[in-house]
Formats: sequence, C-alpha cells, structure tokens
Amino acid sequence: MNGLSPWALSASSELAEIKTALYTKTAGSFEFEVYQHKDSIWIATKMPNGGRVAFRAAFSPEGFFAVKKVTENSQGIRFKLDSHSGTQQVTIMIDEQSSVPVLRYTTTLTPAKDLFIPFWPRDILLTGKNGNPENTAGKIHVSQEGTRTGLIYMTQTRPSSAAILYLQNLTALADYCQQTQTSCADVVGGSWPEMGFALPAATAQPLKAGKEVTISAAFIAFDEQVAVEEFHLAKQFLQLLARIYLLLPRPETNYQHWPEILDKGLKDLIESPGCWSQVAGHQYFNAYVSDYNTPPEIMVQLAVLLPLVDYAEWSKKELKVMKTIKDGLPAFYNKKIGSIMRWLPAAEEKLKGEEEQKQPGVMDSWYLHHPLLNLSRLALKGDRIAEKLFLDSLEFAIKVARHFKYQWPVFYKMDTLEVLKAETAEGKGGEKDVAGIYAHVMLQAWELTKEQRFLDEAEKAAKTLQLYGLEVFYQANNTTFAAGALLRLYKITQKELYLNLSYLCLAGIFRNTQIWDCNYGYGRNFPKFFALFPLNDAPYTAAYEEQEVFCALHDYLKNAEGVEILPSVKLLTAEYIRYLVDRAVYYYPGMLPEEMLEEKPKTGEVDPKLWIALEDLQDGWQKSGTVGQEVYGAGNAFGILPRHYLRVPDESFMIYVDYPTTGFKAIQGKNIHFSTLGDKQLPCRMMIIKDDASRLPDFTVTIGGETKPLKGKLTPKGHLEYPLSGNQQINVVWKHGNN
Repeated sequence: MNGLSPWALSASSELAEIKTALYTKTAGSFEFEVYQHKDSIWIATKMPNGGRVAFRAAFSPEGFFAVKKVTENSQGIRFKLDSHSGTQQVTIMIDEQSSVPVLRYTTTLTPAKDLFIPFWPRDILLTGKNGNPENTAGKIHVSQEGTRTGLIYMTQTRPSSAAILYLQNLTALADYCQQTQTSCADVVGGSWPEMGFALPAATAQPLKAGKEVTISAAFIAFDEQVAVEEFHLAKQFLQLLARIYLLLPRPETNYQHWPEILDKGLKDLIESPGCWSQVAGHQYFNAYVSDYNTPPEIMVQLAVLLPLVDYAEWSKKELKVMKTIKDGLPAFYNKKIGSIMRWLPAAEEKLKGEEEQKQPGVMDSWYLHHPLLNLSRLALKGDRIAEKLFLDSLEFAIKVARHFKYQWPVFYKMDTLEVLKAETAEGKGGEKDVAGIYAHVMLQAWELTKEQRFLDEAEKAAKTLQLYGLEVFYQANNTTFAAGALLRLYKITQKELYLNLSYLCLAGIFRNTQIWDCNYGYGRNFPKFFALFPLNDAPYTAAYEEQEVFCALHDYLKNAEGVEILPSVKLLTAEYIRYLVDRAVYYYPGMLPEEMLEEKPKTGEVDPKLWIALEDLQDGWQKSGTVGQEVYGAGNAFGILPRHYLRVPDESFMIYVDYPTTGFKAIQGKNIHFSTLGDKQLPCRMMIIKDDASRLPDFTVTIGGETKPLKGKLTPKGHLEYPLSGNQQINVVWKHGNN
C-alpha cells in the first residue's frame, strides 16, 4: 500500500466523485478529461488497461470562487480563475502530431496582494482505475537531481498501462524565483503515487501584487509501451525526451568568435606563471591557476595537450608548448610498478593527505585510464614516446582490471591494489563507467597492435556494464567515451548488445543535463541551457568535462555514419553541441561580472583577467569559481575551433557551422560541399567568417538538389550568416569581384 499526503487523499476522493468534464480529448490510446474541483483544475488521463493519472494544472489553497472565462479551440482550453490570493490563467493543450501524445499545461498567477507561498502540493497523482492511489504500482526510473532538467520518467505497472515522461520547463519559473529568491533545484520529485512539480517555498521574499508570473509550464509525453528491460528503458527515455524537446521553447544562440577567444586563451596558458610549475628541470601545468601545493598530474598534462594537437593539425601551426608538455611525460612512469602514475613521482612529497586521494601511490580509478586513452591517441598519430608509455603501461592496466573483475572501486593503492574507497556512497557502487573507458583503451591498443587479446579485453569489460542499467553514469566524459567505445565494438562485432549499451550510456548523459535556462540571480549573466553536470550528484557544471563530452559526442556521430542509430540520439547530441558552442565562452571569468566570482576558491586563485576557464558554473544564487580556475579545462577553445570552423584552401575566409558536420570537400577551388548532422526539424547556423580586412567574395549557397539559393545576412562584424537545418547537404560556390 502507498502512503499519501492529506492533499492527495482529498484529491483522490473528490476526483472519484466528479462526473462532468469541462473538456475532453482523445489522442491515440489516451483520453484526457479536464475537471474543476473546489481548489484545483485537474486533467484526468485514462491510459490503456485501466491505468489512470491526474495532473493538477492549477491550485488555490483557499479555493476558486469564480471561473471568469473559459475559451476552447481546436488545440485545447483556457481558463481564467479568481480567488482571494489572485487570478490564475491556465492553458491546456494536447499535441497529437505523433504516436506519442504530449499534454501541455501552463499556469500563471497574478497575486491580489504581496504573497508568501510556504507550501504547494505536487501536481501528479496516479489514481488507478477505481480512483484508488494506494493500490497502484509503478517505478520512477529518472527524477530531477539538483538543478538538472525538471523531469520524471516513470512506468505504471499495476495496472500495466503506460510510460510517462513529465518535464517542467523551469526556464519559465525565472520571474517567480527572482522575486522570491528561490531556486529550481529539486523542485520535481516525490514518490509513487504522488509526485511531480511543487513550487519552491517562498518564505523570505513575497510575490509582488499585480505582477503576473508563471507558476507551472509542464510537458508530459505518453507511450503505451511499458518498458521493463533496461535497454528498452534507455531508448524510450531518449525518444520521449526528444519528443518533448521539439515542443519546448528554446533560447536563441549567439555566434561567439572562437578564433579570437582561442588566441587569448593560448597566450595566457603559455605566459601566465600561475599555470606552470617546474620540477626536476621540466615544466608542468598546474591543475588550477596558482596551485603550487599539489604535484603535477599526468591527466592534466594530457588533457591540455590533446586539444592542442587537434588545433595544431587544423591550423598547420607548430606550438612550442606541445614539446614542453611531451618532454615531461616520461617522468610519470614508474618502472617498479610498470605503469604511468597519477602524481609525478618526483613531487609526491607535496601530498599531505588533506583529501582521500592526495596520498603518494593512490589512484582514482578513472585517472589511470584517461591518460592511457590520450597516450593511445598520440601513439596512433605516430608519437613514439607516447606509444612506449602507452604500451609499457598496458599490462598493469589489464592486471588491475582482472583483479577487480572489471568493477572498479573509487580509490586504490597502485603497489598493492588495496582498496581505499570502494563506493562513491553507501550502496552506490564504485566508478561504474570505468569499464567503458577501459574498453576504449583496449580498442585503441587493438588498433595500434592488431593483437586479438586487446579486443577480447574490451568485450569482457563492456559486458559488465549490463550490471548498472540507467545508473551507469559516474563521470560525464568517461561515460561518453564509453558510449563511443561501445559503438565501435558494435561496428567491429555486429553484436547488438554493444549498440544497446551505448544508448544506455547516452541516456545517462542526457539525464544529467540542464535543459532549461537559469535566468534568476547571477544566472541572468550567462546562458545555461543544455548544460551538462560532471557527476551525477555535482551541484555545478564544469568546463573540463563539458569540453571532453563535446569532443566525444562529435566522435560518436562520426563513428555512427553508416549505422542506423536512434533519431533521438542524433537530435539531442547535435543540440547539446550547438548550445555548448555558444555558452562555453562563459566559463572564462572575464565574460562574467566580478561580483559573481568567488573571492576565495577552494584551490589556487581566480584571476578575472586570465582567459583560463573556471571549473564551475553554479545555480543562479551561488557564486561561480568556487572550486578554482582550471588549467586542465584550457582545451575548451582548442576543441571547438577544429570542429566548427571549416578552413577553405587558398582563401581568406572560413565556414563556421554551429552544428556538427561531415563530408567537407573542396572541389575545383571555388566550390565546397558538406552535410549537417542532427535532425532536419531543428535549425542551425552557418556563417562565412572574414579572416582579414579584404572584401568577401560573392556566394551562392544552396541546399541539396535545390536551385534557389539561400539568402545571407550581413552581420555587424562583416560576416555572412545563413539559416540551415540539421541533416542537410550544403553547397557553397563563390567568385571574387574581379573574376
């Protein structure tokens, strides 16, 4: 039997008694009926096999005493309701454009007087066929954590009726949060059968009289398929999320001039003393600006080096700093253990044990595999030093994997493999996605050596990911690397298991995003839409993990060419990339007001003048940069430029596209072709970027086989902008004025 609050008990009994619906609509297997109760407007939904769920679209603690206006049209119904506390307007619509109907309701409140709101009930009640919530059963698979997307993904199993994805568009709550100084963290939750969204309690500052604010903006997608098995759950979650995403109001993006941003960041990275330490005649990057108390880490060196390699290959420039980094790498190798180490052995005496992992010889499980992955990338590009470090460390990595049976703890000792911390939290297990990044490392070893044993190791590790289901996510970049490795394994072996596991990892990624914009408090100073959290319980988004996920998702789409992947994966991946290319610049402290920067960060210092990314961007009421200014997040610009700026041979302009692209070809000098990835239902932007002061040529831009050219818009900076969509073939032809 399910426990209920007094509000749920009252609602269930009264819903059972109401007979006359104000509005009804059928969409596929679902029937929606709108009822007015004394203190609520309910949308009672009949689902297949006798399932019932009710959504509270409006609530007034003292009851509504007047329904002033009811307007009905082909899309839905609108109410204007009066009470002592104020006027509410409710708009209810049902979108039935696909086999998955979506219910939408938006509610605004205009307070009659300055109004405190100490409590608000949740807006979902599973009622069952006979209106009895206690006898229903189901499972909540995903729910909001912190300031992630305000969603619940659930299935009703008694009766077995439907899967539901509920999403509250928290962007719409900005005025409410700004006035009341409240946060949208953890506002969507609850437990079966009473869950959903509840307004954050406003007890410090009231809502102002006479000012209309949105107090709910809900989207609910329904699927009559009740998923049970984990792979089906992951795919259904991705599909329902994409279905709602197409209906969400989404903020516009802006063009950021990344060539200039990169130049500033490269200069500060090389020249700022706070970025460097010197040990035994070699220079090493600090993890954080002016953090001289922590010894150099190999992960930090390689996390900066690999994006620099991408940029050097794209720009055809030699960067001396790359040699400086490479020269210091061999010193991380420990001959006795037979592996690279996390901490530079020559500086381990700096470790004081103030944190669990800050001890000599201690390894955080993913910290072994991430550098190995980056060394393998260098090795496959022909770097002999990296190849030797990589191959010389592989046997130790395999030994560790087998010792832990491909289920890694959090911390262990390198010399004895003694576990120092087994679980991230009690009952939560260790670093679950390390099996995926380990599989990626083994695939790299197989590609480099062609030895079958490495492919066998990759498969052994990958299969263990079945143990975790939707809880596979530990750290964002590693989960995304895992998704890419699993896709590669699928292409090599044609075993469906690995493709399904890759979707499981991607579901973990997208459940940890923030698909809303925090436009209250300090959040008004920077965009946050579609940001990604580094850990499943992290309170902030982080530059380093985001830029690595960005690059890994590009690789995923590249590897997916020729594979029929889920349309929802194409859509969500391309949209995450598009929004990151705009908002990533706001990790640089110079883009933010100084008053929102933390004066005393946990590590090192924050210098607003340096173009080095902050580790953290917080909720709107928290200052950012609380962890520090991370040098290892410097790959930000170096990852974006080579993937979004297409260099045109022998010309003084570049082609910029904010979506991922493929198949870029220059034909006969004045004719180029490429394709956008993603979904054709969503827009993206192409710009022709002036590289110098010369006049741009005359361009003709066409889509696919169409002959009518697109019309470009000249920007204030002299660039040309064209509207595109996902999944299009683009042709660009040009001629200079004197031709």
